[in-house]
Amino acid sequence: MMVRVIKELPEYEHVVVTLFPGNNFGEELQCKKWICLNINSLIALPLAFFKFRKLVRAEKPDIVHTHLFWPTFIARFAVPKRIPLITTIHAFIATSGEYKHWHIRFLDKLSYKFRKSIIIVVAKGALEEYFSFLNLKPYKAYALYTFVDIDRFNVDKIAADKKNSAFKLVAVGALRLQKNYPYIINAMALIKEKNIELDIYGIGNLQEELQQQINATGARVYLKGQVKNIEEVIPQYDLFVMSSTYEGFSLGILEAMAMRMPLLLSDIASFKEQCENNAWYFSLSDAQDAASQIVALSEADKNVLLEKAEAGRRRAISNFTLPHHIAGLRKIYDEALTGSN
Repeated sequence: MMVRVIKELPEYEHVVVTLFPGNNFGEELQCKKWICLNINSLIALPLAFFKFRKLVRAEKPDIVHTHLFWPTFIARFAVPKRIPLITTIHAFIATSGEYKHWHIRFLDKLSYKFRKSIIIVVAKGALEEYFSFLNLKPYKAYALYTFVDIDRFNVDKIAADKKNSAFKLVAVGALRLQKNYPYIINAMALIKEKNIELDIYGIGNLQEELQQQINATGARVYLKGQVKNIEEVIPQYDLFVMSSTYEGFSLGILEAMAMRMPLLLSDIASFKEQCENNAWYFSLSDAQDAASQIVALSEADKNVLLEKAEAGRRRAISNFTLPHHIAGLRKIYDEALTGSN
């Protein structure tokens, strides 16, 4: 998201600052400078305050825009109040794994009271939840939806010749607790006698654990690793599934919507705000619910799936494109610079 936004705001000079080493974007990251503070662990956070404060004095930015918790925490104490500070919250924090820790909630609340940054949240529901969950009075806050690259994720440009011998499901996302893959593996284990398969694309520290679960249950689930051409992979499947326990505003789902993929999702608030009635939903309290719906959809008339998928694409184009996002962000930046409300 940040890489694309930087490209679309050429009127600004962008200095990208990270806490930890590593640039996964290569030349795609088109910024004036990329600076790493080289903080090897959270124990070194006090050093990050001083490094970032020194950097702000040297670069003299007109705006500081932070993403994720620790960079925001550092910036709230390091950035002078004369410089507008904007923070993007990417999740529904009440269900976020990070905010289950009392010290994260305490530090976020403490730092916000010290320096009331302008808040951008990726969904309307998440905006309301952020302030109510932390019991904070809003200063300036906006809901600005994540976007999908419609040109890249456009199934019309891809020869999606589906010749699957089985009904094929696809899930995309890092192999971590938030994605709740054990749930969907259990659901697939309940229907392992059916001619239905699930491929999961992504890497993470749960790979060995998930593979052991797959082996033990006999579920027809396959871990496919990470690929760079996911836009060419997704259209080969019949159904896109995601069983997350919490999300912000899922880019993976937006990409699937743009590519006319029928969606079967966990019934969490963020997914329902994204898709409304243009997806099917299952309860996370019962893997049988997902299993039953997967079987029903595998046996349904293909037009039922296609109609839902087409409606999802129309919703993505109408609400969640890059121009929508950039127009909203420009307005927020302009108001921050002029001090208007």
